[in-house]
Amino acid sequence: MDYFILGILPYITLVLFLGGMIYRLRVWTKTPQPGALTLFPAPKPGPGTFFGVIKESFLFPGLFKGDKVLWVFAWIFHATLALIFIGHVRVFTDFPKLWAALGINADQMSAISGGVAGVAILIFAILLFLRRAAVPRVKEVSNFSDFFALLLIISILITGNMMRFGEHFDLEITRAYFTQLSTFSLSSSALPQNGMFVLHFLLGQVLIMIMPFSKIMHFGGIFFTQTVIQRS
Repeated sequence: MDYFILGILPYITLVLFLGGMIYRLRVWTKTPQPGALTLFPAPKPGPGTFFGVIKESFLFPGLFKGDKVLWVFAWIFHATLALIFIGHVRVFTDFPKLWAALGINADQMSAISGGVAGVAILIFAILLFLRRAAVPRVKEVSNFSDFFALLLIISILITGNMMRFGEHFDLEITRAYFTQLSTFSLSSSALPQNGMFVLHFLLGQVLIMIMPFSKIMHFGGIFFTQTVIQRS
């Protein structure tokens, strides 16, 4: 089972994710643009459209106008998630020369900032789940996939925190593993012998597989929908 999760499933996950992304991109590009259909001559996008899309994508001003409390939770959640994603780059590789040039102790910085970020985002994820389950108007527009995605994210965060605050796990092991995985030369001896890592990685792969087919893809679709809104 460990070999399937660590040695076979990653390739299946990659194929499903790329196939799903291609499908979603085709759907987005073929979706009629209201502005172009209802206005003549159709307005052409300019610099204002580009910066408007960037502003909405990273600052969520529309959400800020509609619900300031939710905006705070959502913005911190997404910002922390982005930092954690960047921090996970060190799971695959490292840049010792860069850290030395900047005078940074990467391990110490990762331990402090990663630990704080992991706990903070778990709290915000739980609050977002409770909001979806308790607020009537939000619960009405939520379905099983919405709750499942949030529970999956919470499970990933919990297992990630357990790895960080539990028994020490050598990153060199994962770097060697992912190097062999990416070069299709994986050997059984390179598999990380850590049950929590296996569970964390399994949950992460499930999230990646369902991502193109769920509302989690709003981070990609927003660039298409906001372009339409800005044009209109």
